[in-house]
Amino acid sequence: MAKTSISKLLGKEAKYLLDHKSKTISQDKLILPGPDFVDRVFSQSNRNTQVLRSLNTIYNHGRLGGTGYVSILPIDQGIEHSAGASFAKNPIYFDPDNIVKLAIEGGCNAVATTFGNLAMVSRKYAHKIPFIVKINHNETLTYPNQYDQVMYGSVEEAWNLGAVAVGATIYFGSENSTRQIQEVAAAFERAHELGMATILWCYLRNSAFKKDGMDYHVSADLTGQANHLGVTIQADIIKQKLPENNGGYKAMNTGGSSYGKLDENDVFTIKFRPPN
Repeated sequence: MAKTSISKLLGKEAKYLLDHKSKTISQDKLILPGPDFVDRVFSQSNRNTQVLRSLNTIYNHGRLGGTGYVSILPIDQGIEHSAGASFAKNPIYFDPDNIVKLAIEGGCNAVATTFGNLAMVSRKYAHKIPFIVKINHNETLTYPNQYDQVMYGSVEEAWNLGAVAVGATIYFGSENSTRQIQEVAAAFERAHELGMATILWCYLRNSAFKKDGMDYHVSADLTGQANHLGVTIQADIIKQKLPENNGGYKAMNTGGSSYGKLDENDVFTIKFRPPN
C-alpha cells in the first residue's frame, strides 16, 4: 500500500506515526516478519524439530501463509462469555463444525478454540487447518464473577486431538497470577516436549490499574513487561492488546505506594515494547 493511502487511513495521526524516528533502537535491530521468520527466530533456539515444524505449519497456512504474519481465529466464547450472549445472533456457531469452517473459508493460519469444540470435529478437520487448543479459561457462572484462568484439560489431550499448538491466558497482575504463571509454564514445557508450539494471551487484570480516569491495563510499560514475562516462560507467539496510553508504573507509584522497580526508562517504555 502506498504511503499516501496509509496517511489517509491514519488521518490526523499520520505524521506522528509515520515520521517517527526512534533514537533508542536502530531499525537494523528489529526482527521483522518475513517468509523465513521461523528460520531466523527459532531455528537456533531450544525448540525441537517437531516444534519448528508445528510453527512452520501455522506460519505457512492460509492466505497470509509465507508472509511472516498470522491471522488466527480465536473462539473461546461460550466459556469466557456466555454461549447464549455470544451465539444468539448467529446460532449456527453453537455447532463447532461451523467455527472451523469459518476459519477455513476466511483463509486463517489456524483456528484456536476449546477442547470441546475441537474434540467434536478433530477427525474431520485436524488435517485441513492447524488446530490450537485453548487449555485454560475463565468462566462466568461463579457468583460473584471472579477472574481466574483454570486448566480445562491436559496438554496430552490437545496432542491427541491433532493440535499443532496449545494456547493459554495469564492475567498478569491479578491475585492468581503466580499460580497461573506456574501452571502455564509447566504446560508450555510439556507442549514443547510433544512438538507443539505455544501461544499466550498475555493480559493484565487488576482493578488498581484503573486510576484517575485512566485504564493502565493498556499502558505500554505494563503490557510490555507482561510480554517480557510471557516469552520468559517460552511462549512462541504472544497475543497482546495494543497500547493506548503509557506511564502505568509511574501511576502505581504515587501516594506513597511502591510498585515494581520503577526506573526512568519505564516512563518511556512504549519505545521498548517491540523488542519486549
